[in-house]
Amino acid sequence: MLIYLAGPIFSAAERDWLSGLASAVRAAGFDCFAPHEHLADVSAPTPAAIYALDVEALRSANALLAWLDGPAIDDGTAAEIGAFAELVRLEPASHFGIVGLVTDLRLERRRGRTTGDGMNLFVAGAIESCGSVSWSTEQALAALAELSPPGTLPDSSKFLHGESIR
Repeated sequence: MLIYLAGPIFSAAERDWLSGLASAVRAAGFDCFAPHEHLADVSAPTPAAIYALDVEALRSANALLAWLDGPAIDDGTAAEIGAFAELVRLEPASHFGIVGLVTDLRLERRRGRTTGDGMNLFVAGAIESCGSVSWSTEQALAALAELSPPGTLPDSSKFLHGESIR
């Protein structure tokens, strides 16, 4: 199953964190498309070229894992969530769902206290229309395994106990 990894890629710290997350996704038995790993494939980083690369990868992916940390959800990540939610709605046989990943204390403090846990309500609604929000890498990997067709990945309960990551 191919996972599209969405998240901000503007700083070295963001790219490093996403690289670690991509490694965990791959170690869990998934294929993973991380956009920042493919920037060299674009001869000129124009809006059209980046859009073409990312849209093709979104269409090829079976699920989307979206890193939601920050004071606001990254605008590109929000666009990818919206686009993928529509792919799931229109093509559920090949697009299985979205898992949001939150590790940010700013959102954790609001968890269960505000509608949408402090996230943009449209984005939270898009995620919840075909998936779920997870509050740890282990929980996100388990949620991805739950989206997988039966028999294609190990038992998702292993992820919740940290047996298959890092």
